[in-house]
Amino acid sequence: MLLEPDAEDEVAYELCQLLGRAILPVDTAGDPGTAFFLGHPAGDLLLTADVVAGRAQRLGLRPSVTEPAGVAGVSLPLADLSAGWRRDARLGVAALPTGELHGYAAGQGWRWRVQPVPAAVAVTADDLAAFGIGPVTAIVLALGLGGDGSRPLEVAVERAVRDGDRLRVTAALPTGYVGAPVFGVRPDAAGEIGLCCLGVLLPGDDASGGGHPVATLDRVLAALPAS
Repeated sequence: MLLEPDAEDEVAYELCQLLGRAILPVDTAGDPGTAFFLGHPAGDLLLTADVVAGRAQRLGLRPSVTEPAGVAGVSLPLADLSAGWRRDARLGVAALPTGELHGYAAGQGWRWRVQPVPAAVAVTADDLAAFGIGPVTAIVLALGLGGDGSRPLEVAVERAVRDGDRLRVTAALPTGYVGAPVFGVRPDAAGEIGLCCLGVLLPGDDASGGGHPVATLDRVLAALPAS
């Protein structure tokens, strides 16, 4: 669904308020990326792009996602976790079950204070079929890369289009955005606008025409179950 600009701004603002604490920066051996918590009845996951997981070294600990204040430090070394990423190179995504993240936090005297993206808002195959070939609003909630090395929370309001059986964000996005969640909207049974999570932003490639393919969340949940 394609929104008017004012409505896009309102949805982007609401996303930051509702799900800003779902987002984590990922420090890597190359360009940094973004990961996000996905709530699931069978167990929460931390999702990112496979290319980000493959070179991930640390998870940044934003002050807003841990409590009590000042205890957690600034990052979590992934080498300190025994569990690894569940990677799917075909889809281009990776998932980390969050049980060990919670255990690590408890052992260090702090706890997570996050807002996972609920699986109930995951895009479905029927949603994607209804998009047709025209552009739809795509809102990317990511952690960019500041000139001083900081990772500010940013929102990019873009367009996504169907590309065969795939979805593609048409614009090239800044460093740090790969692995971030991409959101859209869909009407509910009463015709009201509802939020949906389209999927995980993947690296741009020549086939994307300067944009980024999106690993749609319906396929991600089927390929990387939480259990």
